[in-house]
Amino acid sequence: MMNRTKCLEALAARLTDDEIVVATYSAASEWVEMSDRALNYYSFGAMGLASSHGIGLALARPERRVIVLDGDGSLLMNLGTLVTVGAAAPTNLVHMVFCNGSYEANGGHPLPNPKVDFCAMAKAGGIANVRRIETLEEFEAQLPAILSEEGPIFVEMVIEQGPMGPRKYDDMYKEERRQRMREALGV
Repeated sequence: MMNRTKCLEALAARLTDDEIVVATYSAASEWVEMSDRALNYYSFGAMGLASSHGIGLALARPERRVIVLDGDGSLLMNLGTLVTVGAAAPTNLVHMVFCNGSYEANGGHPLPNPKVDFCAMAKAGGIANVRRIETLEEFEAQLPAILSEEGPIFVEMVIEQGPMGPRKYDDMYKEERRQRMREALGV
């Protein structure tokens, strides 16, 4: 079992300036603090839609890799996106799902079935490149391939429960952040 913060730190160390990161809820609150970059897109308040936002960006910007930082509770709110990703098959999309068996951002309530197999669902939806990672060492070893192989790539990340404390989501939607992203994308 991994620590999400350590995983995000490993990812941040390997990102280039060209990659778009779509983050939601708990991952977003950590990501905004550790990797404040122009190509960060935050999906707070849209539980379950990080993957939908990610596929939209991946299809609109095929020249850029899009990395979605999702949670298991969030993905359960929008499982249909796995079929959409499988059908559209954007080669530049990486969907990382941090699985701790809870709706962490909403108080840590347990998922209805914490043993759900997200990799099996992703495969059934048509995503061929699927992996489950349980240790930080595995993640660090596989990260170069995850960031370079043709997608779509689905990664189930088995993590421990994160902090339940208050998060600063309001900072994510500042006009300056949106403007930086528009400028970085040339829109």
